[in-house]
Amino acid sequence: MTTEAARSSHPIYFIGAFATGGLLTFMVHLNGELARYGNPLFSSWTAHGTGIIAAVILLLVVHRRRTPRLEKAPDAPWWAYLGGISGAATVILTSTAVNSPLGLSGTLALGLAGQVAFSVAADSWGLFGLPKRRPDRRDIVALGLVVTGAALIILFGRGAA
Repeated sequence: MTTEAARSSHPIYFIGAFATGGLLTFMVHLNGELARYGNPLFSSWTAHGTGIIAAVILLLVVHRRRTPRLEKAPDAPWWAYLGGISGAATVILTSTAVNSPLGLSGTLALGLAGQVAFSVAADSWGLFGLPKRRPDRRDIVALGLVVTGAALIILFGRGAA
């Protein structure tokens, strides 16, 4: 997203993205609790099982209100179906990490750093159909600040020894 596009975006998108961060934190905590009382694989199975149930209910509610489209939607690329694999791995890995000395804040801080680093690389290489975009100074500075923030949380956070 360009700076101009970000400025002209509706605030609900920013609010939604911020709220998603809170939901992600809550989800990681709940999955970590399941892993603590079971194991990370149980946590992943439970999270995805309840997610299926919630998605089916939401689909039934939304499907009744929506008018059918006459034109056929284009087929998704094959790699778009791999999100479940990364989702399962994410639940298993975060469920393990959150129960380590990293805790919830350290796990999420490192996760955010990984997300930013991967997204800069994906933009740079044009992965998954993204238009190639060479990282500029702001991207590198933002990545550095996120990594520095993660290091501060982990090394000097409240739970640090």
